[in-house]
Amino acid sequence: LGWLWQRAFKSRLGGLSRTLVHMDSLPLLVVAACILVPLVLLLLGSGKTGSNVKARAKTTASPTPQATYTKEEVAKHDKRDDCWIIVDGKVYDVTDYVEEHPGGDAILNNAGADSSDAFHGPQHPSRVFDIVDDFLIGTLKE
Repeated sequence: LGWLWQRAFKSRLGGLSRTLVHMDSLPLLVVAACILVPLVLLLLGSGKTGSNVKARAKTTASPTPQATYTKEEVAKHDKRDDCWIIVDGKVYDVTDYVEEHPGGDAILNNAGADSSDAFHGPQHPSRVFDIVDDFLIGTLKE
C-alpha cells in the first residue's frame, strides 16, 4: 500500500501545480477503497448479527451444550421472551436473537418446536449456521 500512498498523495514539485491527489490516481484509489472498506468491516464483525449477538449468547445460555431435552421440555419455551427452537436434533435458546432476527417474528412461528424445515429454507444465508451455534444449549432426547 506504500506505493499507492506515494502515487496518490505525493505532491508535484514542478511548476505551479501542487495537488494532494493526482487525478490519474483517482480510479486506483476508488478500486482500493472498494476492496479495503468491506474487508475491514468484515474483519471487525460489524452488523446486527455479528459480535454483539454472539457475546450475549455465550453469556446468557445457562445449560451446557451436553444437556438433553425432551420435546415437552422445549415446548415450554415458546414465547418472545423465552424462545427455544429445535434444528436437526439440537436445541437452541434464541431468546436474545428474537428481536434482532432479520425475518422479524417469523422466528416465533416454530418457537418451542422443531424449526428444521424453516431454518434450512432459502431465506437464510450461509452465515446463519455459524450464528446459531452460539445459541446451542443441548440436544433433543429421542
